[in-house]
Amino acid sequence: MDSPAIAKNTNLDGICADFTSTASGFGVSGDHGTKSSEVYGFLGSITTVVATVIFLVWAYVPENWLHTIGIFYYPNKYWALAGPIYAMLTILIALLFYVGLNSMSTPPPSSLNTIFDEFSKEPSTFIPSREGDEQPIEPISDNGINKIKKSHVY
Repeated sequence: MDSPAIAKNTNLDGICADFTSTASGFGVSGDHGTKSSEVYGFLGSITTVVATVIFLVWAYVPENWLHTIGIFYYPNKYWALAGPIYAMLTILIALLFYVGLNSMSTPPPSSLNTIFDEFSKEPSTFIPSREGDEQPIEPISDNGINKIKKSHVY
């Protein structure tokens, strides 16, 4: 048996101070409680798992087993396949519509709108003032079509 003298002589102040110190980064911080994003994430993950289990039970368990446990009102098994297929087709059609809309709104390659717009900058004449290794960076400008044609050999 432990005597009260041994229990009195144990010094837990140093150990408890280590757990509550904030200098190490693992102690008690000023924020207490959980954040709302943590709660919503936890509830969302639990809801997803429960909904998946309910869907799999409904889709794979035979109807007579569901009747024996007292479940009589549920959707037709047809929707176990049709629902996900409709959802995937809706996503596919939305992606195709998005790509098509972007293709329709893009000007053709021969249009000058692909070369110049309201943010285009004409190249300025750049004369470096220093000589040697330390050359300043040229100012930002758009490359002209003539410069691009000269740099590409056909």
